[in-house]
Amino acid sequence: MRLLQGGAAYLRDNWINLLCALALASLALTPSLVPRPTVFQGFLAGLWLMLGFQLGFALRALGRVVSRRFGSLAPRRRPTTPVPSRSAVRWGLIVGAGVVAYAIGYGALVVSWQNEVRALVEMEPIDGPGYLTAVLSALATGALCFGIFRGISAVRRLASGVAGRRGASPQAARWIGRGAGLVATVLLVVVVVGAGLGAVRQIYEGRDAQTLSGSGQPAVATRSGSPQSAAEWDGLGRQGRAFAGGGPSARNIGEVTGADAVEPVRVYAGLSQGAGVVERARLVVEELERAGGFDREVLVVATPTGSGWLEPQAIAALEYLYGGDTATASMQYSFQPSWVSFLFDPELAAASSRALFDAVYERWAELPDGDRPRLAVYGLSLGAQGMQGSFAGLADLLSRTDAALFTGPPANSQPWRTLQETRDAGSPVWQPTYQQGRDVRWQSKPGDFERLGGEWRQPRLGYLQHATDPITWLDPAVIIQRPEWLAGPAASGGRGADVSDSMRWIPGVTFLHLVTDMLVSEAVPPSHGHNFGDVVVDGWAQVLPGHGRSPAQLASIQSAIEQINTHDPIWE
Repeated sequence: MRLLQGGAAYLRDNWINLLCALALASLALTPSLVPRPTVFQGFLAGLWLMLGFQLGFALRALGRVVSRRFGSLAPRRRPTTPVPSRSAVRWGLIVGAGVVAYAIGYGALVVSWQNEVRALVEMEPIDGPGYLTAVLSALATGALCFGIFRGISAVRRLASGVAGRRGASPQAARWIGRGAGLVATVLLVVVVVGAGLGAVRQIYEGRDAQTLSGSGQPAVATRSGSPQSAAEWDGLGRQGRAFAGGGPSARNIGEVTGADAVEPVRVYAGLSQGAGVVERARLVVEELERAGGFDREVLVVATPTGSGWLEPQAIAALEYLYGGDTATASMQYSFQPSWVSFLFDPELAAASSRALFDAVYERWAELPDGDRPRLAVYGLSLGAQGMQGSFAGLADLLSRTDAALFTGPPANSQPWRTLQETRDAGSPVWQPTYQQGRDVRWQSKPGDFERLGGEWRQPRLGYLQHATDPITWLDPAVIIQRPEWLAGPAASGGRGADVSDSMRWIPGVTFLHLVTDMLVSEAVPPSHGHNFGDVVVDGWAQVLPGHGRSPAQLASIQSAIEQINTHDPIWE
């Protein structure tokens, strides 16, 4: 009985906190672009629940300030009397039952939302164990946050008590306590964020020294890190070794295409192989010269993601298409994941891309017109942003390349953003048309490039882009403005066909959904999210025509591409 009375009294005194907690937790569980793993969904629910509970304290404090400031305008409060024990228990049971009923009803709605999103991206629905996993994750997260908040409250009470015992007035003691709580909160955030970033750096620095399983030092002279190479194997970095030591050989390409093939050229410079981007770029050009890269039919300058990762399906797709008569040149500018690289040095990817492309272009331009390889550029995600930043705009890009393919470009990429904003009237933002597709086209599924029809002049620029990719749509403007990609139902063309109609724009909340969706944007099948494994073959085939592959060969290449291990790219 005492426990029930205590619980009822707590609910009565903290009903504002409870409402805020339920409101924020409910918002956290509204639909987003991609489905979330159940553990992650539970973590978000528990985190937002406890943040909402703390928001209640802030609102109550604001209410007290307003009451003191405008107290004369407020009606007089009647004296309160203690709630009888039985009434308290009854009241507590009613409130508790209401909370449980709401949790069950809203939980069923959340499951239906998630299963709708999962069906749209071709994933299996959540099963029984998934529900339990989400609930346990939410409870564990809530308990952890509750413990942290209680600790901060204890600091506040301790500081207030010490100040009172030393002669401070009650009001001053309260303010001292609040100040101590604020200092404790700030210190906690600084320590957690600092420790987290320090841990990320340490983890990725250690990973950069490792070699991925299946990445052996190449013996052929066409690869960096080989015995003939000036770029030593140990200095290429983890992802550089995966790039130089992986991919199809001439024999693999011949088996898949049924035609003769040569060994592809892959050159790379690691972060330690040069004092800066200019020196590393010079090494890459020397490697291209040594390996015969300027004698190939196609030469690609590729910008990796933050950790130095190059999407293996995209690179291999071009090598299969052109029978290995290709050269791919790249270099590392960081060993940390893209979000860390962008957060602390957003211009680094573009500076590295510019240095490499300019160095390659300078040497390429010296070759006789008839002896030059076709020069292409490529980048995924932060790599797409970095490589696009190497050029002054669309005209500059088309004048200095023979083809460009950019995958999953971030929202602030240029010229992507300008092209999106100046697209042809009536074309959707997730798959726009620009000047009838004469120079630039967008693709989400194989065949989208061709379906547009009309003339597609060369050089060609192609974007691989999905309506459900949070990396492409993460724009601060979403905080206060409804985005075009959520203009209305899918049936009326107000959003992409694989974006749930249940997803609504909520000021501030939708932006936070995009931030969290980025962490799981690769954990979906191809054609959705930030996964482009099913479109890279067709993408390269269209922006670089002339490969001569038959439909049967293209299907065989696509099958081979689907078997490639992408090495868990979410964290790269």
